[in-house]
Amino acid sequence: MGDQHPRRQSVPTTSLVGSSIAPILPLHEARIQEESIRRERRASQSGHELSTFGGSSKRTQGRRPPRIDTHTQVREEDEYQWSEDDETEHHSPPMPSRKSKSRSPNPRGRAHQANGSASSAYSPASSEMNGSFRERNKHASLDVPDDAASQTARLMGRSSFTLDEAVPPMSPAKEAGDVQSNGFFELPEQDRRNFLLLVLLYFLQGIPMGLAGGSVPFLLKSHLSYGQIGVYSLASYPYSLKLLWSPIVDAVWSSKVGRRKSWILPIQALSGLGMIWLGSQAQAMMEKAGENNGAGVWGFTGWWFALVFMCATQDIAVDGWALTLLSPQNLSYASTAQTVGLTAGHFLSYTVFLALSSPDFANKYFRSSPLPDGLMTLNSYLQFWGWAYLAVTLGLALLKKEDRTKERDSIGAVYKTMGGILKLRNIQIFILIHLIAKIGFQANDAVTNLKLLDKGFSQEDLALTVLIDFPFEISLGYYAGKWSEKYKPITVWSLAFVGRLAAAVFAQLVVMAFPTGGTTNWYLLVVIVEHVFSTFMSTVMFVAISAFHAKIADPAIGGTYMTLLATVSNLGGTFPRFFVLKFVDAFTTATCSPASSPPKDTSLLKGPLVTQPFSCVLEAEKHRCLDGGGACAVQRDGYYIVNMLCVVFGIVTFWGFIRPAAAKLQGLPMRAWRLSE
Repeated sequence: MGDQHPRRQSVPTTSLVGSSIAPILPLHEARIQEESIRRERRASQSGHELSTFGGSSKRTQGRRPPRIDTHTQVREEDEYQWSEDDETEHHSPPMPSRKSKSRSPNPRGRAHQANGSASSAYSPASSEMNGSFRERNKHASLDVPDDAASQTARLMGRSSFTLDEAVPPMSPAKEAGDVQSNGFFELPEQDRRNFLLLVLLYFLQGIPMGLAGGSVPFLLKSHLSYGQIGVYSLASYPYSLKLLWSPIVDAVWSSKVGRRKSWILPIQALSGLGMIWLGSQAQAMMEKAGENNGAGVWGFTGWWFALVFMCATQDIAVDGWALTLLSPQNLSYASTAQTVGLTAGHFLSYTVFLALSSPDFANKYFRSSPLPDGLMTLNSYLQFWGWAYLAVTLGLALLKKEDRTKERDSIGAVYKTMGGILKLRNIQIFILIHLIAKIGFQANDAVTNLKLLDKGFSQEDLALTVLIDFPFEISLGYYAGKWSEKYKPITVWSLAFVGRLAAAVFAQLVVMAFPTGGTTNWYLLVVIVEHVFSTFMSTVMFVAISAFHAKIADPAIGGTYMTLLATVSNLGGTFPRFFVLKFVDAFTTATCSPASSPPKDTSLLKGPLVTQPFSCVLEAEKHRCLDGGGACAVQRDGYYIVNMLCVVFGIVTFWGFIRPAAAKLQGLPMRAWRLSE
């Protein structure tokens, strides 16, 4: 699933909108790809590749040609490993060992992947071709034509052939940028129906995710302090940790119901029932969450944690089903369905809901006489989609039949593979980089928009800012993909890192410059520019690091490798948020002072009259102060302190450790990232 923009406090998904978190691939792809490579190796050892290449080329007769993998990376250590075998088995001169300097325009060992490779979470090449970004290219490449074997034989028959060269495009259509051979309406009717089903399933996932990571934190700001919102941020953890139980989802299922429906039906039904129940309690739970020093926030967080956990589990099952719902030649449309569905669901629950739930927005555009509520509430929105979940689940159970399979995956094998990856020294250093890299801009990502609301920036203007930011995120992400393909990904990532630190400083200056008289048009424009700049830097970092993940991942275990790296990257943007929000409250000093001249009629007050000064840092105390006729004055704003501490931490760690360590990792050969056979 995809990463969402961090400033939106989003839960990790694969949607185009709102994710700081890198998308996580389903683990079953690792086993599919690994088994495919093993079969090819067994065939090559028994001499079967001669039949694959036909023998029409005289250059290939009498010796076994090397395997040309048009779907995955060219593995450096696999390029020349059959010299002795060839001498023994075919009595022909072996392939020459690699001694000459690479003539490839790409550095030796550099990852080169076809669009749609299962070992890539984000392919910059595909971004350059189709203008999209953050799409998880999780299926086998569909760009190889039916006569791939003959093309391979002709390629090897050339006198200029060398394995040091990059894998060439297999068809003129690919050079022209035609990624998909068939338009949607040219697909078979069955594929079109299954495509729409996938869009629907991914769309339903995006609905609660857009609420949990986008809208709810802003609705909570009027009831909870920053530290208490930090507790709520724990609800986003399941999407960052679903790697831990995804092998179980792939391996345990009922043959009577179907491999994927065994999980989708009960999980989706439970999600619908949970949303219906939460829709009857959410508003009251938010109001009570801040009482008793935030004691109620844990129960509220628990419900959302459970809902996000079910969405993450459903995502694993839907990802796997996508591989079998569409015909092999049209599998690339599964990524399109995922992007369209998740983006639409998240956009509806975040941007659209945030605007329609705003009383100011509703009174300004839809009502002649003002009312205290928006066009919809969190309760009504949750209940509507809860019933929609149940209706879709019922229709899926009755109308859609899943193809039966006897395939069973080994849970232990996947966990063993993950353990082997974690033992690599380079991976350990890379994990440390991931865990500390996002601390430098975590205060900006988690607090800036909330601080703007605290200053008086309206929810309506915030929704407008996010709405304007959406097309910029897509278009600028296209260029981020091109840069990550043209230049070294870690170099691009490092430049964006500096830009993101600058964006954090810029954001603090924007908050400090909030007009005393309220939001003006010029200030709104400055906020939009700041938001777009921060989004752009985040997108470039995401795309670049995803490209590096795709480069170093072992194609034989690509799904597991990519999922592990994405999980660590997600955690780097998730775990600091809880502590950052806590520190904002800890460093803030605010005092409620009683009115100099108490009102004569205290019955007009919303609460007890304030007669003694007290701290009003927490949101509940601030409301008690204002309701009692007092004034809450902030002597020291913890946001400014924590944001500067994060930026300083980012500067020191970047130039002291992250940048040199990342540069060394980028210069390592491919064999340094491979597991021993």
